Amino acid sequence: MAATEERLRRTMMFVPGNNPAMLKDAGIYGADSIMFDLEDAVSLAEKDAARILVYEALMTQDYGNAELVVRINGLDTKFWENDVIAMVKAGIDVIRLPKTESAAMLQQLEEKIVAAEKQFDIPVGTTHMMAAIESAKGVLNAAEIAAASERMIGIALSAEDYTTDLKTHRYPGGAELEFARNMILNSARAAGVAAFDTVFTNTDDVVGFKQETEHIHQLGFDGKSLVNPRQIPMVNAVYAPTDKEIINAKNVLAAIEDARIKGSGVIAMNGQMVDRPVALRAQRVMKLAKASGLVDEDGVILD
Repeated sequence: MAATEERLRRTMMFVPGNNPAMLKDAGIYGADSIMFDLEDAVSLAEKDAARILVYEALMTQDYGNAELVVRINGLDTKFWENDVIAMVKAGIDVIRLPKTESAAMLQQLEEKIVAAEKQFDIPVGTTHMMAAIESAKGVLNAAEIAAASERMIGIALSAEDYTTDLKTHRYPGGAELEFARNMILNSARAAGVAAFDTVFTNTDDVVGFKQETEHIHQLGFDGKSLVNPRQIPMVNAVYAPTDKEIINAKNVLAAIEDARIKGSGVIAMNGQMVDRPVALRAQRVMKLAKASGLVDEDGVILD
């Protein structure tokens, strides 16, 4: 089972690797994760230039506490190996592999990452991986993909290529994505990694975006890939816990602390046992509440 970092990943914002202005400003919008794109957003003629631009941005720009991800070119291209070398050297947090269809593809990527880490005296294991699943084969192999390596932090659905592979297209309501979403989500949870939903490309359809975000939140996805910074606060609002959820979480954590002080192995609240899943849920609620600005550092609800 992969050991993913316990961090919030509500929003993963795409940034074209060939756009200097967007590379410079990417850190100001408050995305949990910033994903620099060397693949679809970049034409063949600009691949090398984009790689250099992203490398320089990583070496010179301050992106705050955001997790830094790069989508490299696919293993079927001549660009991916140089992408890996440059991004590992620059200290990227996560390398995202597009069009992933098997664990073997990630193991091939990992071999190149290990070689680059050794080349640049970076501790082996530092650079994490995630996979974008974009085909029927990838969806059916989601479980082995999610568990392919200890470096894995998550798997993501990429709906445009996936629906094309299914010989359909995207519809309002997303019925065509339900099987893939559930496969990816359950595979991620079984492997102990994060699950990311696909982008919503119609940035003018605010209602549709909100409905889709609410749906994937209810399913249990950790977050959503985004193409526009205007979508970040909308996702955060959906993921923000209610006052009732915050109060319940605080009570759970207080019961845990009370049992710790008393040296009791049994944790109870209002006559109900508090087991590990309840405790983990309470911890996540408080983390979301703090990230959403709903409570202070001591957990006090802000007006």
